[in-house]
Amino acid sequence: MTPASPDDAVAVDAALAALLPRIQIVGGNPSPSEVAAVTAVLAGVLEELGARGASAAAAPKGPSAWQRSQRPIRTPLHPGHGVWRGFSG
Repeated sequence: MTPASPDDAVAVDAALAALLPRIQIVGGNPSPSEVAAVTAVLAGVLEELGARGASAAAAPKGPSAWQRSQRPIRTPLHPGHGVWRGFSG
């Protein structure tokens, strides 16, 4: 769908710009292609982080890593005749 007039295109661009994070270059003299490259990389990172956040929120909550690492305490060892064997079998 194309905007009906140039004013509509400006309004659409302004609306999109309000949704996107602001990138400000404060030093150097980058070329337009360098600015485009940095913008593409940052947009990709933001998209990936957003996808990770969405998948993490949708993932079922199970035991934490700490809980999974815990093992039941083994039963006590009782020394006595016939209980302990030598290593030779």
